[in-house]
Amino acid sequence: MPDYDKIVRDRQALIRRQMDERRITVKQVQYDGGWDSPSTVLSYFPADPDKQPATMSVASLFRLLETGALPSELISLLMPDGFQIVRVPEGIDHDEVEKAARDFLAAKGEAHHPDSEAGREIGPKEHARLTGKAVELVAVAA
Repeated sequence: MPDYDKIVRDRQALIRRQMDERRITVKQVQYDGGWDSPSTVLSYFPADPDKQPATMSVASLFRLLETGALPSELISLLMPDGFQIVRVPEGIDHDEVEKAARDFLAAKGEAHHPDSEAGREIGPKEHARLTGKAVELVAVAA
């Protein structure tokens, strides 16, 4: 049987690496998420790659989603393969569809750049990011 706690902690560590790559600071997440101090955020997403993250509570997951403290595509890394967290629209907002389409096209263009992860091909991280963008596009158009 898989060790689900370890799987989630490993994915939290991946989220931290993505935060660093995207220059999302712990202070930003703390402030946007409404935490009083950075210690809770650091316990879930430690700066030290050798430190084991605390398993995130469902309440903290809810808080991250509700406040938008982290992009849903990053929080989706906590989900099993094939699952994404997306906000369900209440109606079709054509401006949101346009934004999602442009975000997808920009990410796809970046993925095909010769200096990207796999050169002109799409690498694993780029594939995951594009999948998230495609799901968001489908969700806002639904």
